[in-house]
Amino acid sequence: MSEIDVDTGTVRVERTFEASVEAVFDAWTNPEVLKRWWKADPSHEVTIAALDVRAGGDYRLAMRRPDGDEMVVYGTYREVSRPDRLVYSWTWEGTGPYANHESEVAVTFAEQEPGRTTVTIEHAGLLDDDSRAAHAHGWNGVLDSFAHSGIPAAR
Repeated sequence: MSEIDVDTGTVRVERTFEASVEAVFDAWTNPEVLKRWWKADPSHEVTIAALDVRAGGDYRLAMRRPDGDEMVVYGTYREVSRPDRLVYSWTWEGTGPYANHESEVAVTFAEQEPGRTTVTIEHAGLLDDDSRAAHAHGWNGVLDSFAHSGIPAAR
């Protein structure tokens, strides 16, 4: 599921996985595990997953496309509430049209029943329709990748 709220510049995506809330949260906060699945497209390779998962801690993630182009995002964790929620700033590095613009991502992990967890991503403060569409596509790709990482998505 993907929604875009044009008034607030927010993208919202949601998916349910057959896994405990602790396992899903850990997959999002362990850099070695995250590096294996956190990508918007299966052809991308995660080259950097540096995470200091605590309020005030920084992160930096890099994905390399098949053409060698690398996309880097970085930010600071604003809220870490294990195993329920992560909130962090989001800034693309580089010189593109959205580089150096800070937005905010909130990821909520809700266990629907034992072994079944819904992940909701709300990405707020995106600048325009193109950015919102690109981020909605990217977040859906990340959730698809997560679903294929060994924690299957519930259908």
